[in-house]
Amino acid sequence: MNQKQLMQQVQQMQRQMQKIQEELATVMVEGSAGGGAVIVTMNGHREVQDVKIAPEVIDPDDVDMLQDLVLAAINDAAKRAQELAEERMGPLAQGGMPGLF
Repeated sequence: MNQKQLMQQVQQMQRQMQKIQEELATVMVEGSAGGGAVIVTMNGHREVQDVKIAPEVIDPDDVDMLQDLVLAAINDAAKRAQELAEERMGPLAQGGMPGLF
């Protein structure tokens, strides 16, 4: 493979990565805890976009439980966002660059 072809492939991969990054900013995933009592919506960049808390889990005498539910929902959403990113980037990462690797 000559240097010109290699540069073209690198540029093509960069364009594909940029497109995927732009898509990930608009794709939303949800994580939940407590059977849906707390739902966190996150974009593909793992930025929290929304948090919904069911009124019945708000107990002033048990703030720790609510904190645990929020934390679990955030972690669930982050895991789903990571899986989404890996899924979208997978073909790019798996394809590698012939002649380079």
